[in-house]
Amino acid sequence: MTRILAVALMMAASFHVAADELKVAVAANFAHTLTQVAERFEAETGHRVRISSGATGALYTQIQHGAPFDLFLAADSRRPQLLEKEQKILPGSRVTYAIGQLAYWQRQGDPSEQSLTQWHKKLAIANPRLAPYGAAAQQVLSRLDLVKQFKGKLVTGSNILQAYQYVDSGNVQAGLVALSQLRSAGVDASHYWVVPEHYYAPLEQQAVVLKRTANPRLAQQLLDYLTQQQQLLTEAGYQVSAHVAKR
Repeated sequence: MTRILAVALMMAASFHVAADELKVAVAANFAHTLTQVAERFEAETGHRVRISSGATGALYTQIQHGAPFDLFLAADSRRPQLLEKEQKILPGSRVTYAIGQLAYWQRQGDPSEQSLTQWHKKLAIANPRLAPYGAAAQQVLSRLDLVKQFKGKLVTGSNILQAYQYVDSGNVQAGLVALSQLRSAGVDASHYWVVPEHYYAPLEQQAVVLKRTANPRLAQQLLDYLTQQQQLLTEAGYQVSAHVAKR
């Protein structure tokens, strides 16, 4: 019995030693979904995933300054493409993992395109210069000819999570946020309007394995695992289609 216990302890110790940790930089809109994926991945592989979230532009800047990430999951395709041109990613690792969706969230009333055009109070959005969802929000306002209407009334969050928090806290009564945030929070669908996807440039969210990683195979394994979770991604508020593939 003692020998069997000793062998079991040795196997457990060996498993622990073999376990690695991946550091993943992820756009704020996808942090909750990635946490769900990471929990499944950790349970199946024994490896650990450490997640750091923020605005895509801010994370890109951190990577430019040598931040120790293995993977970068952006909310757009531009930053991953820039990193590829700068030869800072593993060749062939750039992949579209999801297509984001924007929603107009109004705490009271009946949110719709019409109610957005008639809204004259403050509106929360993410910083268009740093966050792709913020840029998408600006495109929606431009399409609906609302830029002048909201001049001086936009409450800008550093990322899409902060824009969501402004509305969630009640400090702002409406905002253009990620559909995935509303889904993860269990917000009733009657309280938001999903903005038609042709109102803004596609939120094609791409990921890359960074060249600086010490675990390229494990990083690629996690990325492949993520792209296989199509049902989870769809339920979380993302579009997954045939073109979600390597570029």
